[in-house]
Amino acid sequence: MLKKITFLFLLVPIFVFGQVKDYQLGSPGVLKGTRYGAYYDYSDQEAVNILVSVWGWVKYPGKYKVPDYTSVAELISYAGGPTDDSDLEHLRIYRIDENNKQKMIMFDYNDLMWEDQLEYRHRRVPSLKPADVLIVPGTPRLYFRDWFSIGLSVFSALIQLTILILNIKK
Repeated sequence: MLKKITFLFLLVPIFVFGQVKDYQLGSPGVLKGTRYGAYYDYSDQEAVNILVSVWGWVKYPGKYKVPDYTSVAELISYAGGPTDDSDLEHLRIYRIDENNKQKMIMFDYNDLMWEDQLEYRHRRVPSLKPADVLIVPGTPRLYFRDWFSIGLSVFSALIQLTILILNIKK
């Protein structure tokens, strides 16, 4: 009888707390810390305004209505800047040209910061055009607290498995 109670004591928390909840796509709370795109208006009434998008590892991704004289560095600044997980060496702008062909322009964040001091012609920072999509790539990084949490989870699972095996052998 004691073995059955111990067995149930070990399995009930796994079934109760280990269940994956069913979320609807696009609902808030799917991933903690995830930000969804929005529409931001930084337009200037005295200038021609264009609609561009910023997606990827920035603080506030979404569509931006900005003056046509806005630089890429200013657009990244409007988007709240890059996050810790962003890869600033492979920024991309996707643009549709006059022939309806998609064109990708790759550049480096250092090119944005030192644009006036660039010596090479092929390392020119592009200007923004209407309907451009700026992509800031990145990958999630695991910090000490993340590794500690993963290690603790694995360690506790191994302890539970060991206790279960010992109880079954008795």
